[in-house]
Amino acid sequence: MKPHFPILDGLRGTAAILVVIFHLYEAKYIDYSIHPIHHGYLAVDFFFLLSGFVVGYAYDDRWAKMNVIDFFKIRLVRLHPLVTLGVILGGIGFWLDPYTNGFHNWGWLKLSGLVLLGFTLIPGPDVRGWGETHSLNGPCWSLLQEYLANIIYALVGRKMNKTALSILVTISGIALAVVAIYRNDIATGWSFETFWTGVTRMMFPFFAGLLLFRSGKLIKLKHAYILCSVALIVLLCLPHPKYNGLYEAACIILAFPLIVAAGAGGEVKGWLAKVCKFSGDLSYPIYILHYPFMYVYIGWFYKEKPADNMMFYVGAALFIFCIVLAYAALKLYDEPIRNWLKQKLSKNKEVEQVIG
Repeated sequence: MKPHFPILDGLRGTAAILVVIFHLYEAKYIDYSIHPIHHGYLAVDFFFLLSGFVVGYAYDDRWAKMNVIDFFKIRLVRLHPLVTLGVILGGIGFWLDPYTNGFHNWGWLKLSGLVLLGFTLIPGPDVRGWGETHSLNGPCWSLLQEYLANIIYALVGRKMNKTALSILVTISGIALAVVAIYRNDIATGWSFETFWTGVTRMMFPFFAGLLLFRSGKLIKLKHAYILCSVALIVLLCLPHPKYNGLYEAACIILAFPLIVAAGAGGEVKGWLAKVCKFSGDLSYPIYILHYPFMYVYIGWFYKEKPADNMMFYVGAALFIFCIVLAYAALKLYDEPIRNWLKQKLSKNKEVEQVIG
């Protein structure tokens, strides 16, 4: 088995926690220029960069013993059990949410159909009026982009040499910068209106991560986990500058690759290594499972208009709940399901090792 990059696991956990806190504050601060975590949505772009690096590391040298179908099976086993659970939680939450009256407006038959459609990650009806492509569980929009990135990698990206990949990354980076500067932010891609920008938002970081892995240009840095986590937090929390789109493009194109290079090149031991593993293990379930509860929280905030101290207590309780839920889902559902699927779908030792 290949060794892992524990610091990258830890950084994924740092980004996932920032996403949850960002969404908790989003109930009150719709204007990101006054939001405490001004650029929290950039965690998604950081996830894409990490994913490209890790996919290259995990699969680039296995194609002699693995075909495209095997790769797709592996990725489905890794990602889709929690996608399914997140959509189910989103459906139940919409059904029971007292602030949307989802059951009365849709009924169980239509809602069941919406849940089944959600399992496929195909964009579905906007049931909340927010314009979301995945309105039972908003973060699923980024999983659709992740799957698209994996498809492009399997069909084309894995065959690209460094020159061709560098050209793709350069063109994608220019497109990303143009979108960010034109909008003056990169908080886009999750709605029907901006769906195409989600592709733009995915292409550069994912394939830049792949290129970073293949280049092997890592940065040796003492205390890399702490320093990289602090850098990520600072970048996401800095106030909006005048040219915010340029700043966010620079974060994705320049700063995030440096953070990943330092994280991959660093070492961690002792209790910090355990922290990295724990937060890395929880990062994906936290990210994909927390938002169905945010819908209810946001509805509660707008209807009840709670005082700041009450919002803090409820938000803190919801944050802890999301952590506990993520751990329970990982241990009681995701890992057992993946182990079962691995046994059912693996047809050779190489694929079984990769899934594991």
